[in-house]
Amino acid sequence: MKIRTITTGFNLEMPLSEKQIKQITDFTKRVQSEYTKQGYEVQTLRIVTQPWEEYVSSPSQIKKWVQDFEQLSQSHGIHYFNIGTTCNAENIPLIYDLIQLTSTGFCTVMVADQQRTDYVAARKTAELIKKLASVDKDGFTNLRFAAVFNTEAGSPFFPAAFHQGPVSFGIGTENSDLVRQAFSKAENIQDAQQWLVRILETEFKKIENIARDISDKEGISYNGIDVSIAPSVDEKQSIAYAFEKLGLGRFGEVGTLAVAKCVTDSLSCLDIKKCGYSGLMLPVLEDFGLAVRNKEKKFNITDILLYSAVCGTGLDTIPLPGDVSTDKLFALLLDIASLSNKLDKPLSARLMPVPHKKSGEMTSFSFDYFANTDIMEI
Repeated sequence: MKIRTITTGFNLEMPLSEKQIKQITDFTKRVQSEYTKQGYEVQTLRIVTQPWEEYVSSPSQIKKWVQDFEQLSQSHGIHYFNIGTTCNAENIPLIYDLIQLTSTGFCTVMVADQQRTDYVAARKTAELIKKLASVDKDGFTNLRFAAVFNTEAGSPFFPAAFHQGPVSFGIGTENSDLVRQAFSKAENIQDAQQWLVRILETEFKKIENIARDISDKEGISYNGIDVSIAPSVDEKQSIAYAFEKLGLGRFGEVGTLAVAKCVTDSLSCLDIKKCGYSGLMLPVLEDFGLAVRNKEKKFNITDILLYSAVCGTGLDTIPLPGDVSTDKLFALLLDIASLSNKLDKPLSARLMPVPHKKSGEMTSFSFDYFANTDIMEI
């Protein structure tokens, strides 16, 4: 297991204060240092603010401010920053500038909140996804944007993260290797949950103990661990291949939903302070086995939505045809909103139309955390 992210949330002051940014980033790096001393690989350091509408008052201010914020965060050793979400449909077009003018900035739109869908926001979000897809030749910019549905503050994972309250920090991990380990020991699905709970709780407790010590020492609140099962582009650590250890067939075939529920039932049993989704992540472009099974047509977008009913985070890093229509994207967002509202659970959608490519063609991303796969049909 690796530490995928140490994420510190804070209320940004305006005008921008380098002193404040340095205080937050120095703390985040001290957290990293503690985990590194204990032998953990820390992949990224991230900071997140309260929703950006609370401190930015005009479009002209946004363009200058967001670039200055990026420069400050990068100069102090932060890999990614997130300016939170908007619940105001009128402000959605401004997100294009927030994302397009930066290379490490993230932002979201709250399409459904308190089990209510904002149809205007859904339409404008679909339009924004199409527009962002044209920024890069491979549509990569949409990695830094998502539609979110009934999500809450305090998640360490991007892009859904946004902050509320006093300064705090949370941990997200890359941990699909532990699922593979547990399912390799289990003789069948009946035994799988027992093994998974035992292994996850043992490993998460180690991370939590370090975090609690840091919190006590620094006087900064510890949000918890997002215990979500996060996948890997390493073939030996693939979540899809871990599923298959239980002998119910390949990922995407019948039995996949049952294994997904086994995983999330296990997560609900953990005696750990949790934050964020704390579910099962199935990002098609971020897992070696998912990318392979997608190429083999073992599952489709509707299947992933089905799995989200018992487990996951929605639709994440989904490669789509470059000519996908705004109407199709709008309809898909409404499907996710409906599922989120009905089940009263947080979901998100990170959809990635790839310019000039059709369904069935291969993606060609050059990103360390992506496994290229076929464009999915919508």
